Amino acid sequence: MNKEMFEKVRDGDGFIAALDQSGGSTPKALKLYGLGDESYANESEMFDRVHEMRTRIVTSPSFTGDRLLGAILFEMTMDRDIEGMGSAEYLWKKKRVVPFLKIDKGLEDEVDGVQLMKPMPGLD
Repeated sequence: MNKEMFEKVRDGDGFIAALDQSGGSTPKALKLYGLGDESYANESEMFDRVHEMRTRIVTSPSFTGDRLLGAILFEMTMDRDIEGMGSAEYLWKKKRVVPFLKIDKGLEDEVDGVQLMKPMPGLD
C-alpha cells in the first residue's frame, strides 16, 4: 500500500470522482456528454470515445488533488494512457488524486425479482 495515498484518503478533504462507466452505462454517459450513437461504430470505438471524455475531465485544471481525494476507474481505463502515462500513474503523479479500481462486472439479468452481481473469475 502506498502510504501517501492512504494518508490522503484518511486525512484529506475532497470527494471521490466516479469515472467508472462500463459497457452498460457508457452509451448513456456519452449521450449526456453530447456524443450520440453515431459517434462510434462499435464497442471498441465507444470505449475510445469514453476514454477521450475521461481524459478531458482528468486533464482539466480544476481536476486536482486540492479538490478530489480520489477517482474510481473502470478496468479498461487502467489499460490506457493519459498524456503518455498510465491512467492511474497520471492521476497520482500529476494530479495527486488517488486512483481506485472499480472491480465489479455489472449486474446479471433480473431473475425472480432479483439482480445479482456478475461473477469475477479473474479476481485473485
